[in-house]
Amino acid sequence: MSKISWFSGKQILLGVTGGVACFKACELVRELGRLGSNVQVVMTEAATAFVTPLTFQALTGREVRISLFDAKSEAGMGHIELAQWADLILIAPTTANTLGSLATGRAPDLLTTLWLAANCPKVLAPSMNQQMWKDAATQKNLKILVDRGIIVIGPDYGIQACGDIGTGRMTEPPEIINEISQIFSKTSEDLRVMITAGPTHEPIDPVRYITNYSSGQMGFELARAAERLSAQVTLICGPVNLKTPLGVNRINVTNAAEMLTAVTDHIGDTHIFIGAAAVCDIRPKLASQSKLKKEKTNFSSIEFVENPDIIKTIAALPNRPKIVVGFAAETDNMIKNATKKMREKGLNFIIANDVSDGRIFGQQNTTVTLIDRNNLRQEATGSKSSVANELMRIFIESIKDLKCN
Repeated sequence: MSKISWFSGKQILLGVTGGVACFKACELVRELGRLGSNVQVVMTEAATAFVTPLTFQALTGREVRISLFDAKSEAGMGHIELAQWADLILIAPTTANTLGSLATGRAPDLLTTLWLAANCPKVLAPSMNQQMWKDAATQKNLKILVDRGIIVIGPDYGIQACGDIGTGRMTEPPEIINEISQIFSKTSEDLRVMITAGPTHEPIDPVRYITNYSSGQMGFELARAAERLSAQVTLICGPVNLKTPLGVNRINVTNAAEMLTAVTDHIGDTHIFIGAAAVCDIRPKLASQSKLKKEKTNFSSIEFVENPDIIKTIAALPNRPKIVVGFAAETDNMIKNATKKMREKGLNFIIANDVSDGRIFGQQNTTVTLIDRNNLRQEATGSKSSVANELMRIFIESIKDLKCN
């Protein structure tokens, strides 16, 4: 699943400040270049103590800018020219010192001057000692910048170069690239996305129910990814213990019947419908209104009936969404079973994953295979957040392709 189309030709100004995580900036430069971006590196004097400017020059093919008082570069007000050139400014790593300068509007060097002079999306990837990160002054500066609309990625938790363990590690380059790709891939269209997530609970009596292992996390990450792409998102979820993604309209349900009602009531002119919920296939035909006593009940005699097939119902609507996506959690013959499900239900895409041996459910990482009507397959592996971002970009590109045809 390529990100190249989102980065191709983009002009990114990468600021590198003086921290031990400078070496990660080298990987960032290399990957951004591979994706087709034009990268201009601007370093602080302190950063040159960790990585030489020559390294970045070799990676970008561009002379690294360092000083605000470079007579050659500033003969034509070069710092203003650079500020206007950039489609995005990313400072990685961002030290506590630089964070403070940006929050207070100070511009003691070329990088902070460019920051103030630029009118483009701005992103920070902080990196510092865990105690420095927790300090009240740092957190105050961070809040000021976030309130101004600055995007902050990380930092992450882990072992630091100094030996401390805590939050302060610079986020890894692939995750940073994944996050900033959302900026370039934002859609200006009035895009409406509906996603179902989580399990359903089908009651046996007031204290018992049947369900499955779904945590709902993948559906929530898809909702988060869609909202970041400026879509209007409705998330209909079964019983889960997850925080609602910012900007997402959440509707809580308990069982399959309630989920179907919520979906049909709100489907409206939805463009993309993603059935990520693990809806129970069956339910007790009659749920007892009082607790069943085990000494008086033959539980093996409970009669079950099929639940409605929500995604098949939506795919069959006369004015169905342009894109309908299903999930197939399989333990055997994953591709064959998923493809059959896609065709029988009339879906545009199906997302297949292997859940044998308890894999995937409740985990932070996942591996999925996306299959379309032409039997084209694309595999994605990584955090559920990064996989969700990749999938949503594909679905939105598909919407654009349909409009062009």
